[in-house]
Amino acid sequence: MKKLSVVITVMNEEENVPLLTEKLRQALLNIDHEVIYVDDGSTDRTVAVIQETAYSSVKLLELAKNYGQSTAMSAGIHAAEGEYIVTMDGDLQNDPADIPKLLDMIENGPYDMVAGRRANRQDGMVMRLIPSRIANYLIRNLTGVKMKDYGCSLRVYTRSIAKNLGLYGELHRFIPVLAKLQGARMTQVDVQHHARQFGESKYGISRTLKVITDLMLVLFFQKYLQKPMHIFGLAGFGAFSLGILINLYLLVVKLLGNDIGDRPLLILGLMLVLGGIQLITIGIIMEILMRTYFESQSKHPYQIRNTFVGK
Repeated sequence: MKKLSVVITVMNEEENVPLLTEKLRQALLNIDHEVIYVDDGSTDRTVAVIQETAYSSVKLLELAKNYGQSTAMSAGIHAAEGEYIVTMDGDLQNDPADIPKLLDMIENGPYDMVAGRRANRQDGMVMRLIPSRIANYLIRNLTGVKMKDYGCSLRVYTRSIAKNLGLYGELHRFIPVLAKLQGARMTQVDVQHHARQFGESKYGISRTLKVITDLMLVLFFQKYLQKPMHIFGLAGFGAFSLGILINLYLLVVKLLGNDIGDRPLLILGLMLVLGGIQLITIGIIMEILMRTYFESQSKHPYQIRNTFVGK
């Protein structure tokens, strides 16, 4: 097993790859490592340039099409053989010279993940900084995972944490939250950040909207993944109870001789009762699905950090 695997997702970065490969070779000269480039459907010469400039420790995974950064990163992590796994971008804005510092912290500290924090960001204010700050604020305050920079891809993980992140869709933005769900001990440290020299950024204001939608999914994972009945059952019971109270009130009104057939309140009461029953039913079905998910695959709803046997 190698000590370190560096996973780099790239898409149309033909001008950045040669310099990045050389910087990695120099920064990791004294570390037993592998570099895994994951090409996420590039349409330029990125794949050819990686092959032309690769040294003996470089591997290339060429995906069949553009799947997105989360899927590409997941493919690279799955292929990684290192004791520790690093993720970083392929646009030269992350500096490979910071990797040994992060690796030393995770080796000698009580951490399962050490994340980079871009201390002096070299990005445009409108297209990059403002969307990033909005996203960071939302994630930090709604999830309770207090990290200042969720957008920095430069991170080092223990093998067990990286392999169990469960990256799907666009969840790479929420890696610290996903790691926390695995019980990871985390810290963040300042790293260098460089202005993009070649190519164009793949991100902008639109990613803030994606963060909001993905955040709802992550919050469900964080709070209710293993206990879905707590959210659906509670909401369903509340709606059902309110509907029953409304209908009881209307029954009393009807018994007093008043007409209730044209009252909107009657429709609301019926909708709440039916909606409550549906929500409770969904909660029961999801509980069964979660049990099937864990038990059919011999999975466990927990992670063991360490074991000790006395002598």
